[in-house]
Amino acid sequence: MTIDEYIEQHISPASEVLQQIERRTNQLMVHPRMISGHVQGRVLSMLSKMIRPQVIYEFGTFTGYSALCLAEGLREYGQLYTFEKNDELEDIIKENLALSPLGEHIFLIIDDCLEWFRDPHKYYCMSTPADLVFIDADKREYSAYYDIVFEHVRKGGYIIADNTLWDGHVVDSEYDRDKQTQGLRQFNDKVAADKRVEKIILPLRDGLTICRKISE
Repeated sequence: MTIDEYIEQHISPASEVLQQIERRTNQLMVHPRMISGHVQGRVLSMLSKMIRPQVIYEFGTFTGYSALCLAEGLREYGQLYTFEKNDELEDIIKENLALSPLGEHIFLIIDDCLEWFRDPHKYYCMSTPADLVFIDADKREYSAYYDIVFEHVRKGGYIIADNTLWDGHVVDSEYDRDKQTQGLRQFNDKVAADKRVEKIILPLRDGLTICRKISE
């Protein structure tokens, strides 16, 4: 038995809906590993339940697994806005979200989140600052996501970023020319130097960075 298998056997199970979505993702997607999965999904759910957000932004929906995990911690009438740039995923995302009553609190936006936030006519409906942001999209754009969303996060709110250790590539010179590795290193350096946030990197799966906004 591996340590990962041991952990999975000693944590709360994922819901039947989440298990179904994970199976569908493995059956239908070319890169199913992009899904958050059981352990990370329970971490996201736990963090969301601790924060009790009214508004969540998610950058990168994939098949909707992480959105449903995060939505478990929403307050009553809370809302989660999830952005997915790949319009080929729209149908499967909607099908997956419809499997859970939490899907009623999740608003799928098929668009480039950077372009969306740059256009005031698009994000007017999201005038309430976010309590929680989850970044899990194009690794090359992590710094841009962080910069553009920061002002839309309330003081005391959280920004969580996935894949920030990138399978160890962030400390491997063999990946110095890899654009995604470069993007993640830039993001990690930016967050490390940003005195407006408290921050920590958890070595969970591919690395999970948690930032708490302490000043504007």
